[in-house]
Amino acid sequence: MSAEQYAWWQRGVVYQIYPRSFQDASGDGVGDLVGIIDRLDHLVWLGVDAVWLSPIFLSPWEDGGYDISDYTAVDPLFGTVADAEALISAAHERELRVILDLVPNHTSHLHPWFVASRSDRDDPRRDWYVWRDPAPDGGPPNNWRSATDTGRPGSAWVHDDVTGQYFLATFSTVQPDLNWANPEVRTAIHDVVRFWLDRGVDGLRIDMVGFLGKDPEFLDEPPPADPSTHDYFVDSRHHLNRPENLEHLRELREVVDAYPERVLIGEMLYHAPVDLLVSYVTDAGIDLPTNFSLITLPLEPERLAAHIDAYDAALIAAGGWPNYCVGNHDMPRISAHGPERARLALTLLLTLRGTPFVYYGDEIGMSNVEVPPDRRDDRWAVPQHQMTRDSVRTPMQWDDGPNAGFCPPQVEPWLPIADDHTQVNVATEAADDGSHLHLVRRLLALRRAQPALAIGGYRRLVDAPRGCIAYVREHGGRCLTVALNFGDDHVVVDVDAADAAASTSPARVVVETVAGCARVDGGTVHLRPRSGAVLERA
Repeated sequence: MSAEQYAWWQRGVVYQIYPRSFQDASGDGVGDLVGIIDRLDHLVWLGVDAVWLSPIFLSPWEDGGYDISDYTAVDPLFGTVADAEALISAAHERELRVILDLVPNHTSHLHPWFVASRSDRDDPRRDWYVWRDPAPDGGPPNNWRSATDTGRPGSAWVHDDVTGQYFLATFSTVQPDLNWANPEVRTAIHDVVRFWLDRGVDGLRIDMVGFLGKDPEFLDEPPPADPSTHDYFVDSRHHLNRPENLEHLRELREVVDAYPERVLIGEMLYHAPVDLLVSYVTDAGIDLPTNFSLITLPLEPERLAAHIDAYDAALIAAGGWPNYCVGNHDMPRISAHGPERARLALTLLLTLRGTPFVYYGDEIGMSNVEVPPDRRDDRWAVPQHQMTRDSVRTPMQWDDGPNAGFCPPQVEPWLPIADDHTQVNVATEAADDGSHLHLVRRLLALRRAQPALAIGGYRRLVDAPRGCIAYVREHGGRCLTVALNFGDDHVVVDVDAADAAASTSPARVVVETVAGCARVDGGTVHLRPRSGAVLERA
């Protein structure tokens, strides 16, 4: 197949923006939609294809905007619906696509739907949310667990003193779960989707896609067969990843398919097994069920390679398309691994088969920022990392001036600016050909120029030296070899073995993670510790 026969979301690269932190145009210290418009040319220059915005909807901000109180209103922090339409139009003028974040499992407790539902057991909207009587002992209706709140000792249920029942709130006490078994709820969400698709949005990223359908009998989750390996949110049989969930998503797919060339991205759990990812492609119509393996797995080549091989083969065999990311709004930035390994991880991200997701600021090597307790906005830390998510949501660093060019000098930004912004910023790195930024830009330019990287096949070199991942990307007779040395020793990779059609023409380095880190010697490439290169035949 030619590149044009692949969907734009298969060929392209998605850039995630946390809107509060990209650019403040209004001068209040908070990023906004007009600010994003003002910075779209950076994304064009960088070479990405689509912009994914974390939620821009009206919210009380108990969970960073993922607690929505009106799906069709833009939060005044960011602007108006007209500003959103202007952003979509400005992006399209630059041949950039726009993806919005849809949070359909739950709303804010301040959403008018829930206010009505909570007001009376006989209210018409009572069944729009999941209400149950207490257990015989007066406790929660079953043993379903919360995904984030530790203050409820683990229960996903919240007792309502006014009506005497419990409501399900899987993610926090102020985020009640919608009842997707009610067709009125599904219709309402479908109308929300149409509202934004009618305004030109090119796709939706569905938050926590696996939670929509619940067991209609609300059975207890069984005790784990092996507590030492048990993961509630992978092993659950009644609370999430239900058969009903797939049916609900197929309905949503039909709504989206009325609009051409729209993409559906489904946020999966961080440790979702490969077969579960496949099922959301084959049985639910999700184009890209998110794969977090490059975040959750250690940067150990042998473990990464085994997962990549299995994941790539399974998705392709099922008629799906892989995707990868190395960071997002919830997890530590890739820079935590150190600058050299961060460059390796970004090179891996941008040269594997599949759609890459780049998190804002990762292109310049932004760091996890230690946000003082009195400046924190995030209500819930990420338990497994003992960190506030604010650490990865700090303002974009545009230049070395006051507030890094994010907001006016006299204004306090909503989160503190990183101390390293005088060196780590777009303007400084744009002037340095050896910078982190130019590495990412060169890799993106190579993806655009070489169909082998954008859509080509993937074949790993199993005889690569220890500590090294090496693989071939091939399309239309063109062969590129990627060799990444995560180890602390020099390695030599046999490039001729990578290219079955190797001719007498020598391989040459087209991109390297650090200038001078790779040296071609006949049919081999020598790599310094913690460095990598992309090679092709002249």
